[in-house]
Amino acid sequence: MTTARAFIDLFSDTMTRPSAGMRQAMANAEVGDEQRGEDPTTRKLQDRIAELLGKEAAVFLPSGTMCNQIAVAVHCRPGDEIIAPDNCHLFTFEGAGGAVLAGAQGRAVPHVNGIFTGAAVHAAVRDPAMRHAPRSRLVTIEQTQNLGGGAVWSQAQIDDVVKAAQAHCLLLHMDGARLPNAVVASGVSAAKMSAAFDSSWLDLSKGLGCPIGGVLAGSKAFIEEVWRWKHRIGGALRQSGILAAAGLYALDHNWDRLAEDHANAKRLALLAADIKGIKLMYPKTETNLVFFDTSGTGRSAKEISDAVMQKGVRIGAMGPTRLRAVTHLDVSAADIEVAAKALREAVAG
Repeated sequence: MTTARAFIDLFSDTMTRPSAGMRQAMANAEVGDEQRGEDPTTRKLQDRIAELLGKEAAVFLPSGTMCNQIAVAVHCRPGDEIIAPDNCHLFTFEGAGGAVLAGAQGRAVPHVNGIFTGAAVHAAVRDPAMRHAPRSRLVTIEQTQNLGGGAVWSQAQIDDVVKAAQAHCLLLHMDGARLPNAVVASGVSAAKMSAAFDSSWLDLSKGLGCPIGGVLAGSKAFIEEVWRWKHRIGGALRQSGILAAAGLYALDHNWDRLAEDHANAKRLALLAADIKGIKLMYPKTETNLVFFDTSGTGRSAKEISDAVMQKGVRIGAMGPTRLRAVTHLDVSAADIEVAAKALREAVAG
């Protein structure tokens, strides 16, 4: 049984811990060697996610970063270029993996909260006849957009980018770290959002509450190459059904309840907006992320974060004056009231 934390943890939705029911499902999992395709629980998870995303096949991987990096490695060759906003996870939080593993570089496009347009794609594409330029190869979007305040790409916005990418015969990849949040917030299915993408994935270890893992999906030919890269970078998981069982449990029990996290985030944003000196960086709270600007308090984000932690609440300092709070299944509506009170008192000094 999971014991209660000594503090309210709003640092990230990756801080969730397996529930008693999830732990029981993991303990009861039927297992085998996943590298040989003999783990029935892992196969079931992969098949289920492939169907959920509308793809032919899928592979269970240890992390979302590995999902992104393997997808880039399969899609790109040395000298290729990836078109995406400068604040995407692929460019900011993955140790320049695209350059290291695939030899590909990034080309940042103009955006609003991480969401860009088909026109931006057209403008970013290199002239294929220019031998001195990198080759435009891949367009990627992040759903939801983390550093855009948890913004959700609408289907119309997705379609606009897809049309532009396809006009230039570019490949498309969806970083679906918080794709379940986008689905619950918008009412649009994951399959519809992912339909035109050559690869897509979703994270199990964020809002869905699993201890580890993401599942990357695409065509059978793409997934065959994913398996090769998975092995190449040391991703043999062997009896992974113990972990895959957590994913299956999460799909059954933790998907629809993401709406509670969104409601809690909206409540936190509403309460924080009334605190003198605190400014919401993204007034429209769409999902489970809330960003605050502390510059009006005259104190740094770290100072405020440290002060709030002294009151039993952890909020992440994401920059000199930027705080991020993330709601998840281990944070209740009552916790939000306590967290807002702690933030108010910390700012007041």
